[in-house]
Amino acid sequence: MLSTALTFSIHEAQAVPSFARQTGISCSGCHTQSFGPNLTPMGRDFKLNGYTMSTGSDANSKLPPISAMVVGSFTHLDNKLPEAPPGHHTNNNASFDEASLFYAGKVYSKLGAFVQLTYNGIEDILELDNTDIRLSDKVKLGDQDFVYGLSFNNSPTTQDLWNTTPVWGYPYASSELTNTPGASTLIEGGLAQNSGGATAYMMWNNLLYLEAGAYASFSTQFQRNVGIAESAAADKIDGGAPYWRIALQHQLGGHYFSLGTFGLRANIVPGRDHSLGLNEYSDLGVDANYQFLGSSKHIFEYKASYIREDQKLGSGFLAGGNAANMNNRLFSLHSNASYTYDQTYSVNLGYFRTTGSHDTLLYASNTAMKPNSEGFIAELDYVPFGKSDSTLSPWLNLRFALQYTGYTKFDGAQYNYDGSGRNASSNNTLFLNGWLIF
Repeated sequence: MLSTALTFSIHEAQAVPSFARQTGISCSGCHTQSFGPNLTPMGRDFKLNGYTMSTGSDANSKLPPISAMVVGSFTHLDNKLPEAPPGHHTNNNASFDEASLFYAGKVYSKLGAFVQLTYNGIEDILELDNTDIRLSDKVKLGDQDFVYGLSFNNSPTTQDLWNTTPVWGYPYASSELTNTPGASTLIEGGLAQNSGGATAYMMWNNLLYLEAGAYASFSTQFQRNVGIAESAAADKIDGGAPYWRIALQHQLGGHYFSLGTFGLRANIVPGRDHSLGLNEYSDLGVDANYQFLGSSKHIFEYKASYIREDQKLGSGFLAGGNAANMNNRLFSLHSNASYTYDQTYSVNLGYFRTTGSHDTLLYASNTAMKPNSEGFIAELDYVPFGKSDSTLSPWLNLRFALQYTGYTKFDGAQYNYDGSGRNASSNNTLFLNGWLIF
């Protein structure tokens, strides 16, 4: 089990103007909300084929496909934090969250890339963010299209197409300046940016998708060089961690459906100290996605994923004294529904739940000694640009989001979850954020 007191994620960056300039297609052609990771069938096809389709204003340009983004936010909790994050207040924080530079588009021939370099304003560091470099091609097998390729990326599910897996799933942004549950499965960010992976994939007849590969931890020196020095001294994958993905998709008129499974198997060396032994994690997920795209004004979406993690805590149980059980399990459920009008206004409602084994040492800081957390995330979005007739299209995009996260259970209990009298609802968070990308 990997835990963290504070988390921060901005996933919106996959909708970058350099893609629109290269393809000649507005952001709304590839994204259901004009600006954000929610892909349409066209957007999934563009990513599947390696970000290389070139029919737009930049198709014959010698300039690199560069975009940039700045993000700011305001965070309010129902009950202030017991201790203020460094450089901030215990509550009501207005913050400059990040500034990012992207290389996003065709590199050469069949090679394309999405590379994000980010200045994290909360932690005051420069770091290599989500990266996906692809080499792909398409051939005919009989009368059917067959797409195949390779992805080189720095986080499991960065390369995924369906917005149901951890990296590009809902919520697409969350605050670092609030409490978040301490337990999550390994595939839900435990290897993000501190590991590198190579996977091979194929799509047959725009129906069946198969992918397999493996991940390994970056060296401590490389992690320091790319701005993740804190992770450099943290856990390490022993050898390689296999990853797989299977999905079926089908579009019937304006209705799009997908159903899939994904997973990861990793042996982790805590603190990179082999003398303590290994912790073994096996993550198995299933996911589903439905989109109604039959109207130019109205888009409906529903997404869900469920992950089961089997843990064999050899290090924590035998050597470290950090786990009372040798074998534990963790279960993670995420679902969300959304309605978008004119690819400008969106209403989103999500539900999440984490449950797991009772362990008196692993969850000793929780009064219930369980990892269980549950709640909902409601969000309103406004995206004024990103359509073909928008101002400065395809050079500029803007998004505002008002999000409220409510907890009915937090780190094992509804009331007094940590023994200090703090309740789950104390961590309810109002989060207002805005992105400008150009």
